[in-house]
Order: sequence, then C-alpha cells, then structure tokens
Amino acid sequence: MEIFGSIQGLGIEGATGLMFAMLLVLLVTGIPLAYVTLLVALVFALGWFGPMAVPLITSRVYSFVSSFVFVSVPMFVLMAAILDRSGIARDLFDAMRLFGGRLRGGIAIQTILVAVILAAMSGIIGGEVVLLGLIALPQMLRLGYDKNLAIGVVCAGGALGTMVPPSIVLIIYGLTANVSIGDLFTAAFVPGLMLAGFYVAYVLIRAYLNPAMAPVVEGPRATTAEKLRLAKGLFLPILVVIGVLGSIYGGIASVTEASAVGVLGVTLSTMIRGEFTLGLMKAAALQTLQTVGMIVWIGIGATALVGVFNLMGGIKFVSAMITGISDEPVIVLLFMMSLLFILGMFLDWVGIALLTMPIFVPIITSMGYDPVWFGVVFCMNMQMSFLSPPFGPAAFYLKSVAPPDISLGDIFRSLLPFIGMQALAVAVLILFPAIAIY
Repeated sequence: MEIFGSIQGLGIEGATGLMFAMLLVLLVTGIPLAYVTLLVALVFALGWFGPMAVPLITSRVYSFVSSFVFVSVPMFVLMAAILDRSGIARDLFDAMRLFGGRLRGGIAIQTILVAVILAAMSGIIGGEVVLLGLIALPQMLRLGYDKNLAIGVVCAGGALGTMVPPSIVLIIYGLTANVSIGDLFTAAFVPGLMLAGFYVAYVLIRAYLNPAMAPVVEGPRATTAEKLRLAKGLFLPILVVIGVLGSIYGGIASVTEASAVGVLGVTLSTMIRGEFTLGLMKAAALQTLQTVGMIVWIGIGATALVGVFNLMGGIKFVSAMITGISDEPVIVLLFMMSLLFILGMFLDWVGIALLTMPIFVPIITSMGYDPVWFGVVFCMNMQMSFLSPPFGPAAFYLKSVAPPDISLGDIFRSLLPFIGMQALAVAVLILFPAIAIY
C-alpha cells in the first residue's frame, strides 16, 4: 500500500508520465491491451483514491457496456461472419464484371466497387480483406496485373469498411463522444465514396501511364444471357445494403434496429442461395463471439482507465497541455491527427478511440469544430492505421491468405501509395469540412 500511496505524491504531471510508461512497458511484454488498461486503471485507482474508488470504475464500465446502441456491434460483426462463409461475395465480384468490362485496370476497379458494397453490408475490415484476398488477388495476378498494384487495391479496398457506413469505428466513436451515430453515418457516406474515388483514379492513371501494370482482359464479349446471369449476383447484396442504410437514412429504424435488419437480410440471402446450414450459423456465431469479446474487453479496460484518469484530473491536464501547443486551432488539430497516426501504428483502433476521444472531443468542441465532422476525420485517420507498418492489421489479414511468394515486406511497400491517398483524403476533409457536414 505504501507503493500505491506514493503515486498521489507524484502530482498529476508525474502520475501521467508514470501511467504512460506503465502502459508502454506492459504492452511491449505482449500482454493484451484490455488487460494492460484494466491493470493500470486498478493500480492508479488504489494508489490515488484508495479501495473506495473501485465501485466508481465498475459503474463507469457498466454505463459503457449497457448502451443500447452497442447491441449493433455484434449484429454487424455477425453479418460479416455470415458473408465470409457464403458465396455472396464471390458472385458479387463476378457480377461486377458488367462494369469493369474491357476497361484497362477494370478488374482492380471492379475489386474497389465490390469492396464498397461489402463495406456497406457489414462494416468489418478483417473479413473484407480476407474475402478480397481469396477472390480478387489471385485473379489479378493470373491476368498479369502488377503485384504491388493488386496487393494495394485489395488491402486498401478491404479497409474501406472503416469509412463506409455502417462502420463499427463510427459506432464506437459515437458511443465514446456521445454523438448521434445516425449523423455520423450520414456524414461519412460521401467521404467514404470520395476515398474509393481516389483509389479508382489512381488505378486508372497508373494503368494508362504504364499499360503493362493492368492488362486489358481479352476474350469474347458476354452475351445477353450471360449478363443477366451475372446481374443476379448484384441483386441480393444491393437489397441488403438498401435494407440497412435505407432504413437508417429513411428514419424507419435506429442504427441498432437496422443492424438486425442486416443480419436478417444476409441470413435470408443464404437461404435463397441454398447455402444456409446450422454449421454455417454456428461458425459465424463463434467468430462473432470472439471478435465482439475482444472489442468489449478493450472497451472495459479503456473505459476504466479513462475514468480513473479523469477523476485524477488528468484529462484537464492533458487538454491544457495540448491546447497550449498553439493558439491556432488548425495546429492543435494537426497535432491530434499526427498523434492518432502514430498511435495507429502500434495500437488497435478500439483502444485508440476509447483512450483518446474523451480527451480530444471536448478540446475539438471548445475550439468550435463539429464533433460529427471530427468523427469522420478520425475514421479517415484510422484508415491509415489499418495499413501502416509495423502492425497494420490489413497487411496481416492479407498475408494469411496471400500466395507464399508474397512477403509482409512486399505488402507494406505496396500500401505506401494508398496511405498517401488516405493522408490526402484527411487533408481534403480538413480543408473542406462541408464534404462531411453538408
């Protein structure tokens, strides 16, 4: 107890430094983030306030996990898990040949369009990257596409689930920042399409500057009967997207209710296609439990840590330190973006959102920025974290299904131009906030 009691004697400045050092040391040892944050929260709660502070932690954690909107997270994860095990994505990719046609770079553009539709169905990046890695990457490599271009399109396209509603990142941000998730979905729609448009433009420019990078697909033109057969693959996915997003934007359903509509839509789709089995649903449910369990535990740990830090007065101290960097709000905003990008290279986005947003959002609102717009900028920044070395999760997802001759170094090198486009998208959103808050 003497060790715990000495923490308060450090003052808020010393305690903040010690907390950061403990987090860093424990994370380096390989302990999961959820357990690290819970342990540090407990140590500082006992050291600063004594045993009476523990109920305060539990009450704060309960208010986080009991939020009704949080129910939508397992629903959207379950959608992605069912999609992962059905042939819907494969048929959707084949159907998009109607739009790719004989366009140079058409298969890569087709992959990006499929990624947008898959993102609008589930909002989970892991499943999308794996699906595209299994379906699109082998086809592009077989047709002679440049390896780096193909890898970049699959990884960056698969990560669009962060931006395109219904995004789990937006839901967690909305819960943390106490912002309407429906407003976030509306605000993120155009920026998400803008980023996808950047990718399409990049593919077209590279393909026409160097035709060898993306050969035109040769072969007989599809007959009318073939086109009709392919078009069937578009019907069910688009119907699910309309059901989910249409019910939200049309004011028919809340985000939580729309997530249930999505699960029902995807389940019915598997039934119509004759793919529905109890084994499929069991595997999807187990994957959902695993993913959501990770999100919930990180949420519990981060919420406890932020709660203790707030009671210590740490959030006020850090806020004053950040705002003291400059009198110019833009400089403070850019500093935050840089900090988020650096954190994204090492931490999971759930932890970043839950640890930083309680500090950043009040600062943003005090400077006159819209918290809905900031949520979209935050999500765009997290796009970069999914691709950035050394721990960009999209690269590891792709590596798990990529051909053996593609190394992790090859993947990260291929992602550099796409990280640049994501940084450009962040800059465009900062310069023209009306893109998000139109």
